[in-house]
Amino acid sequence: MQITLNGDRTEVAEVSTVASLLIQLSIGRDRVAVERNGDIVPKATYEQQALAENDTIEIVHFVGGGQTI
Repeated sequence: MQITLNGDRTEVAEVSTVASLLIQLSIGRDRVAVERNGDIVPKATYEQQALAENDTIEIVHFVGGGQTI
């Protein structure tokens, strides 16, 4: 199945969920936000949120940091 992932066309397994996509991409779910077709996907629904052909998925990683003075 073809989806657009962060702006790039990507092939994923035919039966995929947001959770399985994150696993496939080796992305932990603790510090990410996922958007599917313009809507934020709540973390509690990652396992149930099925992906469909031509979905547009955006994954944003949160990074910590800062400067210690």
